[in-house]
Amino acid sequence: MPKANETILEINLTSLEDNYHYLKSKIKNETKFLAVVKAFGYGSDAIEIAKNLVALGIDYLAVAYVNEGVNLRDAGIQIPILVLHPQPINFETLIDRCLEPSIYSPNICKQFIRVAEQKKQIDYPIHLKFNTGLNRLGFLRNDIDFILSSLKETNTIKVKSAFSHLAASEDLSEKEFTENQIQNFKTIASELTEKLGYQPILHMCNTSGILNYPEAHFDMVRCGIGLYGFGNSKKEDINLKPIATLKSIISQIHQIEKGETVGYNRAFKSESFLKTATIPIGHADGISRSYGNGIGWVTIKGKKATIVGNVCMDMIMVNITEIDCQEGDEVIIFGTSPSATEITASIQSISYELLTSVSQRIKRVFHRN
Repeated sequence: MPKANETILEINLTSLEDNYHYLKSKIKNETKFLAVVKAFGYGSDAIEIAKNLVALGIDYLAVAYVNEGVNLRDAGIQIPILVLHPQPINFETLIDRCLEPSIYSPNICKQFIRVAEQKKQIDYPIHLKFNTGLNRLGFLRNDIDFILSSLKETNTIKVKSAFSHLAASEDLSEKEFTENQIQNFKTIASELTEKLGYQPILHMCNTSGILNYPEAHFDMVRCGIGLYGFGNSKKEDINLKPIATLKSIISQIHQIEKGETVGYNRAFKSESFLKTATIPIGHADGISRSYGNGIGWVTIKGKKATIVGNVCMDMIMVNITEIDCQEGDEVIIFGTSPSATEITASIQSISYELLTSVSQRIKRVFHRN
């Protein structure tokens, strides 16, 4: 790729393909692969990512909300799309656009059936979410009889899958808890399947589950962060390639004399002469104010340039005193090195937060190796 001449997010589609093939190699041939493209494709571009994954042969897509699924349908994507957290107000739209809802509580079940009956649906595919320990969304095991009685009263819906979500699959110190979750789900799935009289698709594993708990792959796996290049461990990060590189440029260089201040609230006061570079990216673009005042950094000419003063809405200033650079030079915010994991560690956060915060006003540029 040529050097950046503005703030851009480069998306390497070859790396996406490599990540997919690596993760696919961890599951059996008959195990289905669901790709999670919520949150604008983890901050990249949901439509382009989805189109490329469909071309690679994935079986399912998943989004968080109905409007995300609608955007994919509008882009011509036709494969099944699971909506993980649908809101009742959007149920009509969900059905109109052939999206498939996660049904996670008696209340949501009743409301969806009501809308499905109004729209005269027959065997509309639903996915039953069970809570096995994350305590976020999901039915409990003792809700199975309610689910079965609800199904007997209508022909509008049919269970396409049953699933749960691991709470700590990346943390091997929580192995006992995770194994208990897996066993709990197996028990739920067995009872549900017996009472349904047919076998729904079973799925539980996220990226770390795929890598750490092959016994829990079941009929399908759900992969999000791994496709984007992060394995939630140093060991697995080596096998994956971050697909996104956030770049910018130096807009202006300033000579700062001893005693001068930089930025809003005069948060930085120079104790000696230094040079700063102003870069056109700020907290409106996902660079949190938490990175200000020497905590975060960017890379220029392969060297670290720490952030000086407070992060502004559209700009940051960095210390380039020891870096031989000039206005217009390229700046790396994150990519392969430093990765989003390395950057976010400085504020005790995770790669997910930085990736999904990248503003959509930043131009996306797609390329292959």
